Amino acid sequence: MPRGMVVIDKERCKGCGLCIAACPKQVLAFSSEINRSGYTVVGVARPDDCIGCASCALTCPDIAIEVYREKVAA
Repeated sequence: MPRGMVVIDKERCKGCGLCIAACPKQVLAFSSEINRSGYTVVGVARPDDCIGCASCALTCPDIAIEVYREKVAA
């Protein structure tokens, strides 16, 4: 199964939580961090569980998430 890495632009994140709900592996969670706009942002709570599906990035209305996939050898 492909592995992924989620990168969140914390300054763009408004803490809506849609990405948390969209993740099938519960990789994301609200963090204790607050960005410059005063929003509690989302963080990567379980990075080793990411499968690289990009559901979080596709759901994010603020385009604050990028997902990188690890290449799998054939």
